[in-house]
Amino acid sequence: MKKIERVGLIGAGLMGHGIGKNILAKGYRLSVLAHRNREPVDDLIAKGATEAKSPAELAASCDMVITVVGNSVQMENIVRRADGLLAGIRNGTIVADCTTAQPDSSVVLAAEITAKGGHFVDIPMTRTPKEAEAGKLGLMTGGDKAVLAQINPVLECFADTIVHCGDVGAAHKAKLINNMLSLGYAAVTAEALSAAKKSGVDLNALRQIVSAGGANSVMFQRLAAYQIDGDNTQLRFAVANAQKDVRYFLQMAETLPIPTFVASAVHQLYAMANGSGYGQHYVPEVIDVLTELGDNALARDD
Repeated sequence: MKKIERVGLIGAGLMGHGIGKNILAKGYRLSVLAHRNREPVDDLIAKGATEAKSPAELAASCDMVITVVGNSVQMENIVRRADGLLAGIRNGTIVADCTTAQPDSSVVLAAEITAKGGHFVDIPMTRTPKEAEAGKLGLMTGGDKAVLAQINPVLECFADTIVHCGDVGAAHKAKLINNMLSLGYAAVTAEALSAAKKSGVDLNALRQIVSAGGANSVMFQRLAAYQIDGDNTQLRFAVANAQKDVRYFLQMAETLPIPTFVASAVHQLYAMANGSGYGQHYVPEVIDVLTELGDNALARDD
């Protein structure tokens, strides 16, 4: 089993920067692809990374390439475009995809990469940019166990929880279910906090009551921190990404098939917030969308 020495990184954003930083800190050579946001890329270069000009260059020069992009459309483009990963794949090159992606798309990409002599594994993440910077992400993994064992020392640079879920695509399925749960909790919490605010409930008292009982959750605490303390750093996850993740869950559910009454309603909330101009705002700000809707309804009644 070949030891991983050089790692490529595509997507040095909120999550990817911490991943790259911790890989460098453990002594691996890192190459990073240019990003529209230069600040995290430049910081990684200052820490010792080199910059690649294309995905093909990364695939040709690295033992493994980690991708941290926004959706399956972006991932498919990075793999298939003229200067994409497929153009540079060498025998044994490993592509490890952190994207919250459509499982069916991942299975197809894996087959294309395998046909070129490479390997594909899905390694979607849980937790936040704070844990990425601290090297304490959670990872779900899908793919060949031998390949995952080969890259495990690299994964341990930035994750303290790594759970194997099955074959390629299995981790992406688990991630969609995980995100449906967490984003569903956030949607319910946003609606509850909006109602509390409009009805004049003491929000600090409500936080104490919820924190002491069965309604408490990580999502409640993160959204309460925004509504009560004005702290929007607890959940740095864009509304547009939330809508996309729940949409992917619904698309997966259609193939099973299973009823998705709750998920459909959750998706509509994030779609409405996205359509209202909140796409690049963080999920806790959905509370503001609901409050504005209530204010507009009151204004019409008047």
